[in-house]
Amino acid sequence: MANKGKERGTFSYLYEWAHPYRSRYLLSVLFAVCEVGFGIVPFVCLGKITELLVAGEFAFTFGTYGMWLLIAALCWVGHYACHMVSTTISHKATFTVISDVRTDACNKLARMSLGDVLSRPSGEIKNTILERIDSIETTLAHIVPEVSSKLLAPIALFVYIMTIDWRVGLISLITIPVGLLMYMCMMIGYKKKFERYVRAGKNLNSVAVEYINGIEVIKTFNQSADSYKKFTDAAHESAHSAIDWMKQSQVFFSIAMAVFPAVLLTVLPASVAFYVQGSVILAEFVMLVVLSFGMLTPLIGIMSYSDDIGKISVIVGEINSILQKPELVRPKEKVKLTNYTVKGENVRFGYDEGKEILHGVNFEFRQGTVNALVGPSGSGKSTIAKLIASMWDVGNGKITIGGRDIREIPLEQLNQNIAYVAQDNFLFNESVRENIRKGNLAATDEEVENIAKASGCHEFIMKLENGYDTVVGSSGGHLSGGERQRIAIARAMLKNAPIVILDEATAYTDPENEAVIQSAVSKLVQGKTLIVVAHRLSTIVDSDQIFLVNGGKIEASGTHEELLKSSALYNELWQAHIGAKDRAED
Repeated sequence: MANKGKERGTFSYLYEWAHPYRSRYLLSVLFAVCEVGFGIVPFVCLGKITELLVAGEFAFTFGTYGMWLLIAALCWVGHYACHMVSTTISHKATFTVISDVRTDACNKLARMSLGDVLSRPSGEIKNTILERIDSIETTLAHIVPEVSSKLLAPIALFVYIMTIDWRVGLISLITIPVGLLMYMCMMIGYKKKFERYVRAGKNLNSVAVEYINGIEVIKTFNQSADSYKKFTDAAHESAHSAIDWMKQSQVFFSIAMAVFPAVLLTVLPASVAFYVQGSVILAEFVMLVVLSFGMLTPLIGIMSYSDDIGKISVIVGEINSILQKPELVRPKEKVKLTNYTVKGENVRFGYDEGKEILHGVNFEFRQGTVNALVGPSGSGKSTIAKLIASMWDVGNGKITIGGRDIREIPLEQLNQNIAYVAQDNFLFNESVRENIRKGNLAATDEEVENIAKASGCHEFIMKLENGYDTVVGSSGGHLSGGERQRIAIARAMLKNAPIVILDEATAYTDPENEAVIQSAVSKLVQGKTLIVVAHRLSTIVDSDQIFLVNGGKIEASGTHEELLKSSALYNELWQAHIGAKDRAED
């Protein structure tokens, strides 16, 4: 649904989203128009009854009052029946549109670079996908059919009034320009203030998520919400922006809501004057007053949507902040890969423009070998791993698989060929079995359990309350960090991808279990390209190649023994690791 080109208006996007269901909306509007027609007939019936009363016809018969009362009653039922059908159709169509837009937004996140996704607070993304997209329901389900009918109703009633007395018809319009002027005053600066309110709400949402996630630290250091300044500032800004926005909109809105119903204050005196003069008979006088009163409800209904109309441009902008974001551009046709050797040539990259992290890096991870990336914290090890997994595009240079630039490989094909396990792994709030099965949705229960055994995590899974059917909790919160990592490794192994990247994948695992995992992984990745990012050097001493990353460059490469002889920095890291290991054992 994303479109490129010149900037478009808010309603053009709404039309685009609703276009596949336009026939439903047209049907909804048609029933809304019928609703208006049925709603006007009772006023005509009232006029006929008034004429009978004025003529002195007091005998109640079907031919006199009964017929008009029956017609009025049936039309009133038809009025509400059409309203119900119109609303039902528009809501069904709108909820489908909301589902489509929400799905598009989630798919868009999957096609965006990880950098674009991570640059946004998680609370902001959640707020946009859930709440902001839900907000288009009012516009599409209510405003589209109802405003069309609410505009048509007063126009039809105005025409009817004009047929009775054109002077009263014109007088009935006097309050409308005043009401519209108040609406225009309400819209001055409305968007800017509502945008501030939305920004404040997003910030509060993000800070609240951060506050909840950091509650352990806050409690440990005996802080409260009041002492957590970031949270209190966000809460105050949200309140102030809401008050400022309400002041802007509600004062003029209230005046407009007071002025529009005042049509009777102009029509009633004029009608009385014309009746006294004799230019309007009693039946016409009653009809003019009743019809003028009938114009009020739809006008007030339209005004009640003015706030929503003012909001919608900001809401659509929020949704488009995801839908219109650039994607990782990849071809659609699969390419033939002759091997799974990963090679980097003069790779340069920076998360932020002007701040380069990798400075012309060159590497080659041959198929069937174990390759390790080591170095001080912040040296760029994990960045290299993420670039290989195409979580970002390189700034300059290229990364190839089997001689093909990864930017020439469809994203789906690339994802099929790479299994990536990070330090902080996300688990879904499902069973252990289903979390492992995410690596291969077609895997049987037996295959899931076999890979868990081969990955060295079957034993601890069986100790859980319900074994493989144990629900791990939100983000895997019912498990320890080491247990989450081991399940994530099993999930990656089940994928059976030819390239496996372990980015600090055993950082939370104790040394004893780490050795078991390393042994299991070594067996499972035979013939594959294994890339390991590690801090614990003892886990990668048997690697075929070790690449020492320092300051965004590969300073040295070779086997463990070769680097001990040739690199002072590697020696330093090794000695620090051995010393830390000895202290831990003591």
